[in-house]
Amino acid sequence: MKSWIFCGMVGLAMLSGAQDTVKLPAPQKDGGMPLMQALANRKTGREFSSKELPQQTLSSLLWAACGINRADGRRTAPTGINCQDTDVYVVLPSGAYRYDHKAHALVLCTAGDHRELIAYRQAFPRQAGATLVFVQDHGKTFGGSDVNKARFGGIHTGAIMQNVYLFCASEGLVCVAREQLDRPKLAQVLKLSENQKTVLSTTVGYPQGK
Repeated sequence: MKSWIFCGMVGLAMLSGAQDTVKLPAPQKDGGMPLMQALANRKTGREFSSKELPQQTLSSLLWAACGINRADGRRTAPTGINCQDTDVYVVLPSGAYRYDHKAHALVLCTAGDHRELIAYRQAFPRQAGATLVFVQDHGKTFGGSDVNKARFGGIHTGAIMQNVYLFCASEGLVCVAREQLDRPKLAQVLKLSENQKTVLSTTVGYPQGK
């Protein structure tokens, strides 16, 4: 137990220091709630505590969202013809990161607390432990026109978002999908290219009182 607590404290210290790359611990792929029970418990919540997510929980959350689950590099969330055009970025109190699903690591985009860009006109995202931002790369998406590419981006993001919701239901976490974001400023903080478009975000954390 003491060694587990120590490892957790080290992990949090690494994130709070906003290192350029944070190698995440292996995700926990066993246990959890049965699927049908998780579906029954799946819901949106908007009341969060200020408790930060432990690194192990964050690791499992990101893997559940769109981590690699097969030897050929395919992921937990589907994309058309396996184009893998949608990635997850994470806004934490320590900084904004890109989830590198191949290395299962967080790559720092910009240090500092940028949750205000996520909160926009709502208060609770400023308090929650993490917000996942789903970003589509139009340079990777098939579909021809920008309209079709955006349509596929919405489909792919929806699959990732549902993975997040089911993980949160299984782990007793609160989450809420949100479209209101300060997209221009957020694009600068996440260092997005012209081809990358922010589709949606999902704020995740512990319920109040936990």
